[in-house]
Amino acid sequence: MIRSMTAFARADRHLTGASLAWEIRSVNHRYLEVGPRLPEGLRALENDVRERCRQRLGRGKVDVTLRYQTEEGEAELELNETLVKHLAEAARRVDDLVRHAGQVNPLEILRFPGVLSTREVDADTLHAEALAALDEALDALIATRDREGEQLARMVRERLDGVGEQVARIRQALPAIREALRDRLRQRVQEAVENPDPERLEQELVLAAQKMDVDEELDRLETHVAEVRRVVEKGGQVGRRLDFLMQELNREANTLASKSVDAETTAAAVELKVLIEQMREQIQNIE
Repeated sequence: MIRSMTAFARADRHLTGASLAWEIRSVNHRYLEVGPRLPEGLRALENDVRERCRQRLGRGKVDVTLRYQTEEGEAELELNETLVKHLAEAARRVDDLVRHAGQVNPLEILRFPGVLSTREVDADTLHAEALAALDEALDALIATRDREGEQLARMVRERLDGVGEQVARIRQALPAIREALRDRLRQRVQEAVENPDPERLEQELVLAAQKMDVDEELDRLETHVAEVRRVVEKGGQVGRRLDFLMQELNREANTLASKSVDAETTAAAVELKVLIEQMREQIQNIE
């Protein structure tokens, strides 16, 4: 299976009193380039983020963003019972010393510094949860890249079918093309006999021989098409190999166009170049 380099994924994780969210965006790139963006308090995770991405991804420019937010409404409050007991005892003593001091309001005790506190998320727990969520986001990213890769593979196969059709079209037309070229050459030879010019005749013969010989280009086109199919079926990190094969296909199509001596071959060569360019554009996104 081939894999696209372009994808987006997100994974959220809710903790007691806090939440975190990973967002991963990847686009095509010649190599793997990971760009972590982490909150100040979680910068220690940067090496782990890079390593996890290197283990799971082959190529692409990957932006990895972590958003961390504490949620006061869900924060777990801790009551300092020892301090409350001390405050209550002190209140009773004050009541003994000062008659009619009034009943102590519990809310006043709660307002006393240190009576209530918010339980902080344990750093080790937070890091473990963050990395677990990162793995989820990477799983989702890879699943998206695989789905996109299936689409790219289907498109490449369709274009390869088109290339094969154009090659077959040229092969079928070759006998008529060569016969027309021979007729043209006979006419040139007749003209040369009537108006002798050995140098010009030799040039015409060499040019005609070159124009008639396109079997090698057609054979190489078919060979490259077969190799592209094999690489696509093999899958894996094949983007660079496919890009190289597109260059080879384009070279043969250009040579074929330069040797064209009739409108049909020219049209087929142009169509070949269009199909190859369409494949090349999409292959830029393959890992």
